Amino acid sequence: MLYFTFFLVAAAVAGTVPRARSHGAAVWELIVAMFEWFGDFAKFVTRVARAALTPPYEWRELLRQLDAIGAKSAPLVALAGAATGVVLSLQTRDSLARFGAKSMLPAIIVFSMIRETGPIITGLVVSGRVSAGIGAELGSMKVTEQIDAMEASAVDPYKFLAATRVVACILVLPLLTLIADFCGILMGWIANTLAQPVSPRFFLDNGFKDVVFSDFLPPTFKTAVFGFIIGGVACFQGMRTSGGTEGVGRSTTSAVVLSSLFVILADVLLVRLILFFYS
Repeated sequence: MLYFTFFLVAAAVAGTVPRARSHGAAVWELIVAMFEWFGDFAKFVTRVARAALTPPYEWRELLRQLDAIGAKSAPLVALAGAATGVVLSLQTRDSLARFGAKSMLPAIIVFSMIRETGPIITGLVVSGRVSAGIGAELGSMKVTEQIDAMEASAVDPYKFLAATRVVACILVLPLLTLIADFCGILMGWIANTLAQPVSPRFFLDNGFKDVVFSDFLPPTFKTAVFGFIIGGVACFQGMRTSGGTEGVGRSTTSAVVLSSLFVILADVLLVRLILFFYS
């Protein structure tokens, strides 16, 4: 099982499954391709960071990306958060009723949303929507040589195209997480009220009475890391596109798959770090 998981991850990073004759040669090609991908990605991130920190800054393009990535993702994130809150309320209520602990339902919904469910749902929803858009947009610009034309016109594509999108993703992910948390808690209360009327004040008092800032701030701001992963991977895959329209399709697919995969892996590591420092 571990080998199969590694094979899928390496194949996703490499962009294709090697067609080597021997089993060992296929594994070796995957390992080499994976290290090459991470090496190229590290160089790309370094160049984007340098472009983002060096004036002049592309404020107008950054604002446009904040709208395209943040404002236009908000309805989808709100819907996903609301659906999650309803499911948490329905499933948890039935389980707690068996043990006579229905009074703990508000606290469970609040803690579940703000500590883990809200951030990871936001990361995955934005990863699916934004990675596909960025990968397809930059991939199309690459294969039609628009990026080459920008460089010929003395416009740095890493500053204008990549840095603005990565910074926008980093800035909007925590804000979108707040929207998901709010909608999840609100719909959790509504779903609970439909089964057994509960005043919003009672629900919120019981839900937030044991919540402290260390329960709220680290899980919310860890989504900035998700934003860096989503923006960085999507821009990298888009700007290295080759092979015409077929290559654009591959870049779009790989951007979504890799960003979602890395968001999940980053969440595992960050949860462990948060528990280590704040438990």
